[in-house]
This record gives sequence, C-alpha cells and structure tokens, in this order.
Amino acid sequence: MVTNAVALAARLTTEYWFSHSTAAVLHGLWTWRLADEVHVTQLGNPSVRRRTDHGVRRHWTALVDEDRDVVGGLPVTSLERTIVDCARSLPPVAGLVVADSGLRAGADRDRIAVVLEAAAGGRGVRRARQVLTEADGRSESPGESVVRWVVVDAGLPRPEPNVTVPTWRGAYRLDLAWTAHRVAVEFDGAIKYSGGEYGDPQRRLLAEKARHDALVEAGWLVLRVTWDDLTDPDVVARRVRSALARRSRDAELVRTSTR
Repeated sequence: MVTNAVALAARLTTEYWFSHSTAAVLHGLWTWRLADEVHVTQLGNPSVRRRTDHGVRRHWTALVDEDRDVVGGLPVTSLERTIVDCARSLPPVAGLVVADSGLRAGADRDRIAVVLEAAAGGRGVRRARQVLTEADGRSESPGESVVRWVVVDAGLPRPEPNVTVPTWRGAYRLDLAWTAHRVAVEFDGAIKYSGGEYGDPQRRLLAEKARHDALVEAGWLVLRVTWDDLTDPDVVARRVRSALARRSRDAELVRTSTR
C-alpha cells in the first residue's frame, strides 16, 4: 500500500492528503484485513468529473488545518482524523484495531470527539460512535483488539485490557481480564515462540507454562486465543461465555455453602 501511495503522489497535481486506511498505514498504526486500495482526500467540487484510477478511492471534502499532517514527507490526515475516518468506513472490528493503535500512539480523545461531532449526520457516524466508545489505548496488539471486539459484539461483559495480577511467582500482566470472575484471555500470536528477538523458543515455552500454572494456582481461568481461532469468532465468544458462566456457578456454590 505504501508503494502504491508513493506512486500516486508522484502524479497528483491538486492538493491532497492520504486518508482513511492508507493514512493509518502511513502513521504506522495496526490494521486488520484491509482492502488493497489507496485512499486520498482532495479539496474540490464533487460535481466535477474526475479521472478514475484503479485501486484508488478519492474523497472530496474540506480538511481544517488540525486534520492535516505530514508523515515521511507525504501529506496525510491527522492521527485523530484518520481514526475517525477508519471508524466510519471500515468494518467495526477493523476500525477498533486502528482506534486502539491510534490511542496507544498518543491520539487526543478530545480532538477525536471534535472530529466526530463535525461529521454528525454523515455516513458511518453511528458505527464510529460505537467503535470509539470501545477504543482503548491499553490494548497491546491487534489480536487483543479483535478478541475484545468479538466478546463485546457477542453481548458479553466488557473485559479490561492489560491487567496486572499477583501470583506466588510474582506479578503477571493479562491481555484481557474479567477480574470479578477471575477469567482471562491471553492472545497468542505464536511469533514469540519462533526465536529471534524473543530468545530461545524452548525457554519461552517453559516460561509460559510456569506463568500459566502460577495464574491457575492464583485462581484464574485462562483461555488462550490464536489468530487461527479468530477465523471463527462465534467459537471464541462461546468459550468466553462458558468460562464466565462456569465461574458464576462456582461463586454461587461457594456462597451457598457458607450460609
């Protein structure tokens, strides 16, 4: 996408800014299942006939100065404008991935609210409001963001990202947690077991097992989710629902037995 954006920039003759998912990529944000197309926002009258470029989506709209930025020498929409545009135009789960990453990168929530309010009544604004309500800069990977959307979209209680809990081995950070139920989801991207910067894969596996055992001993029910699991979101949601229900039943049995 970046190569295509640079090629397009070389032939554009009117003022422009790369926008939407293209701006997200240029800002270095996480993305999820993007279409292979370049988005560019230009100033002009949409009633004027424009050339059609294969793989290019043109948007004709005014951009206030606060919505303009430059990344790597290329004009792009600001971080906040990019988050809102993606939340309005992408499927909700993909919009959340961008929004989480943007907040993690330092996007200003107040500015996001201003941009969203300015778009009131426009296409995709209702969806964007829902996505941005769920956005959380504490998410540490696109996989965690996807899992969080899957469970919330399934009507399950909202998990808290990046929770630190004590165990006899020390404190560990959980990707997603329902602390009242002591249920956690750990997203396993598998890359950390492949060596390289993460060190010896065997030692990593042993350390993960020791971590898992310590969490279980501390009373946590830990579910692991992988990229492959996310090909069937309904199964992921059922697993979480079952775990929460099991913990609720266990808590009720304890309360009953102590009366």
